[in-house]
Amino acid sequence: MKDMNERGLENEAKGKAHEVKGNVKGDLGDATDNADQHASGRAEELRGKVQKNLGKAERALDPDNMGDNNGNTR
Repeated sequence: MKDMNERGLENEAKGKAHEVKGNVKGDLGDATDNADQHASGRAEELRGKVQKNLGKAERALDPDNMGDNNGNTR
């Protein structure tokens, strides 16, 4: 089983990927005047932000990372 730090890193990376993909998809929807694609992209971007922040929280709560807020032990 993965520890909280590993899960956090994974969630941060996956969340950032969804955030970027959603941003591109939303911008493409704007450029092509496609409201459905725009809304779908913005929703994916928001889900990505939530997942990324969940990952940051998991890393911050990992007892091995309690040294500072950047996930580095002292």
